[in-house]
Amino acid sequence: MQTVTSPISSTIRVAVIEDRREIREGLQAFINLTPRFSCPKSYRSMESALREINDNAVDLVLTDIGLPNMDGIEGTRILREKFPALPIIVLTVHDEDDKIFRALCAGANGYLLKETAPAKIMEALQEVVEGGAPMSPEVARRVVNLFRKFRPPEYSDYDLTAQEKTILKMIVNGHHYKTVAFELDISINTVSFHLKNIYSKLRVHSKSEAVAKALRENLI
Repeated sequence: MQTVTSPISSTIRVAVIEDRREIREGLQAFINLTPRFSCPKSYRSMESALREINDNAVDLVLTDIGLPNMDGIEGTRILREKFPALPIIVLTVHDEDDKIFRALCAGANGYLLKETAPAKIMEALQEVVEGGAPMSPEVARRVVNLFRKFRPPEYSDYDLTAQEKTILKMIVNGHHYKTVAFELDISINTVSFHLKNIYSKLRVHSKSEAVAKALRENLI
């Protein structure tokens, strides 16, 4: 799928996902009043946003977590799968470690608390389209503490089977579905099945992420 890009010189189109009307309309109005930014559409629910957002309509997403039905974390995960390069910032009242960790793992590029001043929110939007990862100071402190507590294992093969390791190595070496299927004398559907299992075990969402993780952690 085509990825989302946003030239720094163009107007940055923001999609706001927020269930509280006063906050949603306030954010939309403030964004529209800020030079080089626009908010052509805002959404009350993640479901309605997912139906309309596409790679030609939006340059970044600003989403709440506590939404009706599908929450912002699950929505972030789906958006990240559909649009790998789409910047996504969480704007929420929740500052719990679990929600911060889950949102970042789902693919959020930044995490802001709703107490953040409007001007700082706009600075964060600018920062994220330039490749940054903006966070409220309290959130940043919590993230640092989480990483201090986290001790990854010296080595893990993520319980990959011999066949999955072979396919992962071939993907790293530049093979495509068809060439993997040909070399291993299996069907393309079987290759696709194994890759889905590989992505699930590695906790990644794309071939490029799987390749990067395999190289970074010496899995092959």
